[in-house]
Amino acid sequence: MKLLKYRVNTLFKYKDLILELVSRDLKLKYRRSFLGYAWTILQPLLLMLVWVIVFSSLLGRNIENYPVFLLSGRMMYDFLDKSTTSAIKSVTGNASLMRKVSIPKYIFTLAKVTSCMVDMVLSFGALFIVMLITGAKFYWTLILIPVVVAQIYIFCCGLGFFLAQFNVFFRDTEHIYDAVLRALLYMTPILYEITRLPTNLQIFIKIFNPLYYYVGQFRDIVYYGNIPGPRIFWCGWLMSFLMLAFGVWRFQKSKDRFILYI
Repeated sequence: MKLLKYRVNTLFKYKDLILELVSRDLKLKYRRSFLGYAWTILQPLLLMLVWVIVFSSLLGRNIENYPVFLLSGRMMYDFLDKSTTSAIKSVTGNASLMRKVSIPKYIFTLAKVTSCMVDMVLSFGALFIVMLITGAKFYWTLILIPVVVAQIYIFCCGLGFFLAQFNVFFRDTEHIYDAVLRALLYMTPILYEITRLPTNLQIFIKIFNPLYYYVGQFRDIVYYGNIPGPRIFWCGWLMSFLMLAFGVWRFQKSKDRFILYI
């Protein structure tokens, strides 16, 4: 309990630094962009348009309002993709600063995931635009979106911590993880309804694919207008905190050896 209190106090102590790092990441991302922050809305819209054109006739048959169906799933995947990929180099990319200043190393990873979370929240504008254009219903369940965002944010923080420390010792982590992400994209019911898969594969995805819980909840809230069922809801929180605990444990265990490899 004392250790947890110490970690929380440390986090609040460096909150200004975290905010500055998040602000820096966002400014660097859009510094040379003509459209600036508007790109957070235009990018998912353009990607969705391409995906709808390519996959609507193949996988979108009998799916009402396929653009909203697709985008509501893709947004969760994109956040996991961008946040954890950014987190991989959060330690090695700040090696020079770590040698000069004594600050908690996990702050850099946390800042990367947080900046991507802010980016995702801004991109919700694209989802609402698509819903307006396609005549989708705006259900009251939309107020539950922060619950799902909190779950996947915690999960991505934990996974980011693990990947960041792993990359310090194994620099091929980024390339291996990229292949994992590509497989995860097609093993998650984003482009298609999970009911179209064989029963055995459905069971496998529901048990071993954590992203399924966040895509499923988000789609329930936005697309179907339902409150997520208790199983998918509590499993989402369980996966989040298990991943966070594992990621923090691995990061803390190996952080003292970072200086030897960065």
